[in-house]
Amino acid sequence: MAKVYPQLPTCSPHITSEREIFTIWMKSLVCHTNGCTVFNTNGDIVYRVENYDKKGSNEVHLMDLRGKVLSTIRGKKLLAFRGWNGYRCSSSNIKEEKLWFQVKKYYRMLMGDLACKVTVGYDKYWIVRMTGKAAFRVVNINGDIIAEAKPKQSSSGVQLGDDVLTLLVEPHTDHSLIMALVIVYGLICRKM
Repeated sequence: MAKVYPQLPTCSPHITSEREIFTIWMKSLVCHTNGCTVFNTNGDIVYRVENYDKKGSNEVHLMDLRGKVLSTIRGKKLLAFRGWNGYRCSSSNIKEEKLWFQVKKYYRMLMGDLACKVTVGYDKYWIVRMTGKAAFRVVNINGDIIAEAKPKQSSSGVQLGDDVLTLLVEPHTDHSLIMALVIVYGLICRKM
């Protein structure tokens, strides 16, 4: 008698084997709201955030193009430091959330830099501000760059403004996690 095995899911649609480049516009497509819109290299919208509350809201949602909530990010106050928890939403019910990651904000006093420690299960990452307010990197515990955001430049080298970024994501990295971390960084810098 033949055995029936469950089909294992193939690779997540949010992970690819190639380096990906995204354009992030730190503006909402909905008039008079805060948020951001993320485009792939073909110019298609792949992620969006609509924050109908004030900038620096305590809760925002990362959505796909169709408005399906992929994750919820909630701010929390930890004594003198601010932190954020990210929850992955169930595909069937937005109310079913699982803690996905935690971010704690730190200042490196010697360098005057902003850094955030990211914990995803047993994995640790850092969000580190680079030169300029908008540029930052996500690095793993070994210091390897996982993703890098910097101001977008036109083909002629003209910077498109502080609210338009190029995001490079290394292969085998969960894009939805990186987008959620971009949102946290935007909340830290009061851009959303």
